[in-house]
Amino acid sequence: MPELSTPAPDLAATVREILVDDVYVASAVHEIALDDNLRDDHGLDSIGFLELRAQCERRFAVVISDDDFNPVNFASVRTVADLVRTLRQIPAAGIQQ
Repeated sequence: MPELSTPAPDLAATVREILVDDVYVASAVHEIALDDNLRDDHGLDSIGFLELRAQCERRFAVVISDDDFNPVNFASVRTVADLVRTLRQIPAAGIQQ
C-alpha cells in the first residue's frame, strides 16, 4: 500500500470546496475527511468525477491526463490533492528537497 502523505492544507481545502461548490456533493465541507472514499462516502458518480477533474484542472492550472484520471488518484481528497501536488511539483508538507 502506498505511503499516505499529508497534503498541503490549501490543496485539500480547495478540493473540498470544489466537491461542495462545483460538484454539489450532499456533504458539507467540514464533513469530508481526507481519506473518505468519494464514491462510497459522498456519492460521486461518473459525471461527478468528470466535473471534479475539470474543476481541478481549472482551479490548479494543471492538466490531468487520461492515465492520471483513474480510481486510485480520485479515491479521496488526499489522493486528488497528492495528484495535484505532483502535477504542480509542490513538495509534500515537511519534506525539504
